[in-house]
Amino acid sequence: MKRLLQTAGAIVVCLIVLLAVLRITGFGPHDRTPGLWLKGNVVTTPVPDWSFTDAIPTVQIETQSWYLLPHSVNINCLAYNGQLYFVSVFPMGTGHTWNDNVIRDPHVRIKIGDNIYDRTAVLVSDPAEQEGVLKARSTKYPQLKVSANSTVHVFHVMG
Repeated sequence: MKRLLQTAGAIVVCLIVLLAVLRITGFGPHDRTPGLWLKGNVVTTPVPDWSFTDAIPTVQIETQSWYLLPHSVNINCLAYNGQLYFVSVFPMGTGHTWNDNVIRDPHVRIKIGDNIYDRTAVLVSDPAEQEGVLKARSTKYPQLKVSANSTVHVFHVMG
């Protein structure tokens, strides 16, 4: 029993050291591989117009997982009426982890360039707003299509 406790203790210590190293380095997402914490300069001032993101194809978003570790991914973004939105399209019956995380806990961290924005992302329920955002998405990303059997989530970034 003593040997088992020593082994379990060593594993716990190794995990804590690993998480500490990852927290320091950030271990952000790369391409389609998710990461953990995002690193950058935290911007606390409100952003009145997100239109500057029109020239930015991909940003990174950090959400909080149910198991208390951050989950960060690269995603598309777009500005609609000066506000920032994320659109997530996936086959019906599947999902994206970051979507579930945002629906459960709307606090997100967004990395644009070297800047980190702490914000809240809210699932859009208004059909007119969704339609406007999807039209703006098709203008910014004409190569991205929405098939008839897709689930579409539109998130509005507040703040």
